[in-house]
Amino acid sequence: MSASAAVLAALAACAASALAVPGRATPEPRAVATTARADRDWLRRWRPVWVLLSGAAVAAFLGGAMGVAAAPVAAATTWLVIERSEPAEVRRTRDRARRDLPHVVGLLADALRSGRPPDDALGVVASALPGPAAARLAEVVPRLRLGIDPALVWADLAADPALGPLGRALARAHRTGAPVVPAVERLADELSRSARAEVEDRARAVGVKAAVPLGLCLLPAFVLVGIVPVVAGLLSTLGL
Repeated sequence: MSASAAVLAALAACAASALAVPGRATPEPRAVATTARADRDWLRRWRPVWVLLSGAAVAAFLGGAMGVAAAPVAAATTWLVIERSEPAEVRRTRDRARRDLPHVVGLLADALRSGRPPDDALGVVASALPGPAAARLAEVVPRLRLGIDPALVWADLAADPALGPLGRALARAHRTGAPVVPAVERLADELSRSARAEVEDRARAVGVKAAVPLGLCLLPAFVLVGIVPVVAGLLSTLGL
């Protein structure tokens, strides 16, 4: 393999690493507000570079007419993979909304328990808890106040990847005619327990993750202090 082919192979490996990002199975609802920031995602910003690198790498590896024929296919595949990949900003926003959801649902249960209608309760929550989750709930309030069928509003909220549990609970209560307050209270308890369990799991994982670097730090000392003297003593005893 020539030097240029080796360089192209290395660049192709970098491009393959860049493409190892999680894809999105469904489009992110209400992602228009984050489009400007998502467009600055480094993977999309350098998409022409990744496309050229993948095509050049395939052409260099295969060579000849086969490489020339396969290069456009590789470039098109790279373009499609990057297009389907999820922007990092959208992923971070969704994760923050999921973390805020237990607090949002708990405050919503308190607001509903005080006798407020759902639209007023959602407005109170959106104004009291600023963040991605509250921002998404704020978009629901005008639709309810305009008289849109709550079933449609709750169905759209249930399709949200972060606020889906709340939307499903409200939709189920609306469909069955059950009281909203107990349904939201049960959801608040479930989310609180899940959040505590997740925190405990992360805390336990810290000890496991810390054991590996700690072992790597102690292993050289163990070899030098415990094994090397024994081996040296055995060699001197044997006269080697």
